Amino acid sequence: MRGNAQLRSIVSNQAYRRLPAVAALALNLIASGCGSLLGQPTPPQGQVGHVTGFLGAVVADEPRAALIGRQVLSEGGNAADAAVAVGMALTVTLPSRAGLGGAGACLAFAAGKNSVNGGTPEAILFTPTAPALPPGNADRPAALPTLPRGLYLLHALYGTGDFGRLMTPAEELARLGTPASRALVEDLRLVSGPLFADPQARAIFSVNGVPLQVGQTLQQPDLAATLGELRVDGVGDLYQGTLAQRLQQETPLVGGPLSLADLRAALPQRATPIFLSYRNDRVAFLPPPADGGLAAAAAFSVLQQNPQAIDQAAARALAVAARWRAGGADAQSLLTAPLSQGTLPPLPASTTFLTLDQKGNAVACALTMDNLFGTGRIVPGMGFLLAASPRTAPPPLLAAALAWNAPTRAFRAETGGSGQEGAGLAAAAAMFNTLRTQQAMPAPVPEPGRADVIGCGQYLPGSNGSCVWATDPRGYGLATGGT
Repeated sequence: MRGNAQLRSIVSNQAYRRLPAVAALALNLIASGCGSLLGQPTPPQGQVGHVTGFLGAVVADEPRAALIGRQVLSEGGNAADAAVAVGMALTVTLPSRAGLGGAGACLAFAAGKNSVNGGTPEAILFTPTAPALPPGNADRPAALPTLPRGLYLLHALYGTGDFGRLMTPAEELARLGTPASRALVEDLRLVSGPLFADPQARAIFSVNGVPLQVGQTLQQPDLAATLGELRVDGVGDLYQGTLAQRLQQETPLVGGPLSLADLRAALPQRATPIFLSYRNDRVAFLPPPADGGLAAAAAFSVLQQNPQAIDQAAARALAVAARWRAGGADAQSLLTAPLSQGTLPPLPASTTFLTLDQKGNAVACALTMDNLFGTGRIVPGMGFLLAASPRTAPPPLLAAALAWNAPTRAFRAETGGSGQEGAGLAAAAAMFNTLRTQQAMPAPVPEPGRADVIGCGQYLPGSNGSCVWATDPRGYGLATGGT
């Protein structure tokens, strides 16, 4: 607390000892900055309640993960810290769409001119990646596990807390068990038949062969042990240490062999987003190969010209994404290129989450297993599912967007879009509606898309009273934050 030294010097040690007990206690509280005269001491950083007033917000498609992110903000963590905790928690609570064996992409924004990247959003890409060589006669080709390294890079650039400590909530959920959420149970309902062909998956996600119901305990001791090893030994162990050696040994047993050389080469990337303007603000979209961001940018451009042109925006989003997948043309130029109608094959599922802290730092991520529950097989003794290889399953449209004011480097809004071919349009429509109405979800995004939203109509930092947040009303997620 400012002026502590001066305050102590006013009263000599002898005089201080002569103060009445109540007055001495009051002086201690003031001098130490521990809280108000009559209130409870403020918990230290790292404990819930350390941050008073406005915390920020977290939105995720699974409630327990969102609450863990809010807890990190309450403890004094920033948006990147919260994002790591949410992403790791989702590997436990929503393994159908996120996992240690999975992939994803994030947009990160650090508010202020003197912040990382000078207050301009950046993309962290850890998209689905196939091993260098085709897996031969493997019956369940797997993708490389890029999510742990991706979240680690995000944290190394933008986080403040201890990375291992941010993994602890996920480890505890896996070890002690957590109630199965409706989001997970609905995914189980769709694929429990083929999923339960794997004995390990059946043991984890069912009770006597019957899929888990909402509220029943989901317990994953092997996953907890793996998370614990990553927490203690570091994420690198999964790529070039003991865990990597175990992956090389065990993955052939579940039909998706991964080599040490492939694991070492599975590196996340920093990338420049796709940028568009909206009135006085700028909007960043995930760049390819997270081409759901490209689809979102294409749809957003159409909606700016005509807010009612939803069908045209949807068609343009798919045409641009299809053209990029067909030839990998320059993403920014595709936004204005004349294109005929394009189509994509049936796409896998994804999930999104958003974090915002009290200073206006923000993260928007989209994660995937490249198929519901990935390959459907759990690595023996390690407790996590392998994601499906993009060689055998088309990657999803990973879609997220983030708006900010360039002159002031202040946060304006962020969105995430999922829902197979509707993901790009979902992120775009959610962003466009939030920017023009200053509401978080004035109307549901078009089917089959789903969206998560955080917006601050008068920017952050500066006006936290203008901040709103929402998860898609047709889903089973949670939007939480405030004070």
